Amino acid sequence: MTMTERRYPWAVLAHAFFLQLAVYTVRPTASYRALELGVDPALLGLVVASFSLLPLLAAVWVGRMDDAGHGRALLLAGAGLMVVSGIGLLAATPDVWWLLGWNVALGLGHLISLLGEQSRIASTSADAGQRRRLDSLFGIYTFTGSAGQAVAPSLLAVVGGGAVLPDTGQLFGWYLAAAVGMLAVTLPIALRREPPAAAEAWDAGRAVVGPPRLGMRAALAADPDARRPLVASIGVSMMVLCSIDLIQVYLPALGVDRGVPAAVVGTLLTGRAVATMASRLAMGRLVTRFGRPQLILWGTAAGAAGVLVIAAPLPVWALALVLVAAGYALGIVQPLTMTVVTLAAPAGTAATWLAARITANRLGQALIPPAVGLLAAGFGSAGVFGATGVLLGVAAVGWRTLRP
Repeated sequence: MTMTERRYPWAVLAHAFFLQLAVYTVRPTASYRALELGVDPALLGLVVASFSLLPLLAAVWVGRMDDAGHGRALLLAGAGLMVVSGIGLLAATPDVWWLLGWNVALGLGHLISLLGEQSRIASTSADAGQRRRLDSLFGIYTFTGSAGQAVAPSLLAVVGGGAVLPDTGQLFGWYLAAAVGMLAVTLPIALRREPPAAAEAWDAGRAVVGPPRLGMRAALAADPDARRPLVASIGVSMMVLCSIDLIQVYLPALGVDRGVPAAVVGTLLTGRAVATMASRLAMGRLVTRFGRPQLILWGTAAGAAGVLVIAAPLPVWALALVLVAAGYALGIVQPLTMTVVTLAAPAGTAATWLAARITANRLGQALIPPAVGLLAAGFGSAGVFGATGVLLGVAAVGWRTLRP
């Protein structure tokens, strides 16, 4: 292994940290800005859906571009879109339509950046030794992203203080700073000229994410034994991601409903993210002890129970404990679904299938939050968490039925 190869994953990890710091700063901030603009809490799901609109249409195409060897250029484009959307959110959100428009651009930049990271990690699994370590690799990768998710709510706590509605201008400024940091990390990844030995190693590492000699339909085809874990893991991933998204978006609204200060909401979100980090740091040991299928099943089921309990009128200390438990359980599931997709995908199509996974995630983000958000009109924000817990339970049953 060359010196360049040893350094390269660290650049990807730094990229993941800044990406998640940026996104988890801007998502609750967008909710607060929408409330400032007079948007009814029942319509906050539209803010989530706008983030997923373009990714829903473009994800598989971006995956094919990555399989074709354009991953570094895509990483650069994604970081650029994140910076541009940050400038727009900070300087030009006079009404909710501008807010939704910048959120659309943000969602596309996030998609491109996220897929670029995941396919870089997947490409390290070309040899058998690395394939055995893939759970740990994705665990470390998602742990680093969770670190960014943990830092982001602390900014909400610092800026918001004791106010129920924080200064969204300052928070958008912090998002822009994180996006610029991500762009700075992206430049050496995108522009680095590999020496010949490292270039050969990179090509070998792309055995899983190799050049697309297949058409789109053929690339997405898989034999039944591979299709079952692919479909099952993509479905579970979609619901888990939507649940985490809904926690980010509706916990501020729940705080407003119950008079919980923004600083306390930020602390609760940080606790959830730290618990997720802990689960991902232990990923390799957990898989060795319990097995990947069982961890996905019980992580999803425990997350469902935790999200259901959030709907209850709990004191803040109890809500904190529930969020920590739910964060730990749900944090286990996401990296394991990445591993399942990477290992089950036919050779040379891993980025395409990872993109299909992101497409399903974005479809869930586009459809589930607005539908669940309608419950906020009749039952308040607590109704959103009740419905989300039920849907997570359905996802757990689906995994048990289709799992390998």
